[in-house]
Amino acid sequence: MVQTKETIIAIRDLQKSYKDHQVLNKINFSVKKGSIFALLGSNGAGKTTTIKILSTLLKPDKGSAVINGLDVTKKAEQVREIISLTGQYAAVDEGLTGRENVRMIGKLRHVTNPNKEADALLGKVNLLEAADNRVATYSGGMRRRLDLAMSLLGNPPVIFLDEPTTGLDPQSRLSMWQMIKELADSGTTVFLTTQYLEEADYLADQISILNQGEIVAEGTSQDLKKLLPQGHIELGFHHEEEVGAAFSLLKEFNPSINQESHKIVLTTDGSIKQMTDMLNRLDQAGIPVAELTQKQPTLEDVFLTIIGEKEGA
Repeated sequence: MVQTKETIIAIRDLQKSYKDHQVLNKINFSVKKGSIFALLGSNGAGKTTTIKILSTLLKPDKGSAVINGLDVTKKAEQVREIISLTGQYAAVDEGLTGRENVRMIGKLRHVTNPNKEADALLGKVNLLEAADNRVATYSGGMRRRLDLAMSLLGNPPVIFLDEPTTGLDPQSRLSMWQMIKELADSGTTVFLTTQYLEEADYLADQISILNQGEIVAEGTSQDLKKLLPQGHIELGFHHEEEVGAAFSLLKEFNPSINQESHKIVLTTDGSIKQMTDMLNRLDQAGIPVAELTQKQPTLEDVFLTIIGEKEGA
């Protein structure tokens, strides 16, 4: 792994064990300045452990982790001054108002004008109207946005978001996605862990997949999707009995039935030859196709395939 001027986070041969359980096994990756980096993995894969090491909350057993040229173990205090961490659950004081929460953290971080900064950040996360309400009255999405505002105090160049949209409703999740995009657009480097594959697909410039303590795949979302040569096509028919007949006729293409649409889903390599073969078989059997939809592999397809192969599934 080569570190360049564009690199703001660099991990090399990082290892961490808890007693006899190895959580991280010589992982390597780097993150570019001003980008959104997503670390994906199942529960227990080592995502939160990685973030704890990078945010100086945990020391690695071996290997190195560097942020903006600072070793996170040797220069922990200096690293803390340039990073911010938002955990899986909003760390806010329910007895205080939203404004009081932000001001309190501002004073602890010795922000020059905590009152002015608090109002600016509350506006940025769309909480200015609720700023003087007690946090106990906030919804889950509002608490997450408040937590994000508190993390942004002092304009840290690197922010770690550990599963930032867990438990949020779809509207709140989309709102959080927009704020994360705006952070990166303003030059902040965002290090994201998530279990929502569509979240990483939408947000991340670069993705690494962590499985059983090892990086098993990395690249852009499009790079990862290219790892699967197969896609899917969905066939719709005029009559229900035609669905069963087509299913039997096309068994070699691993058919399944979409329970919502009652259409047949088939695995395909995407070639015209293969799709022509499928349609010719149906035509010769007198089974007309009413609808055909081609679907490329999703990031979820890639993730489940890679994890399944590594686990011997």
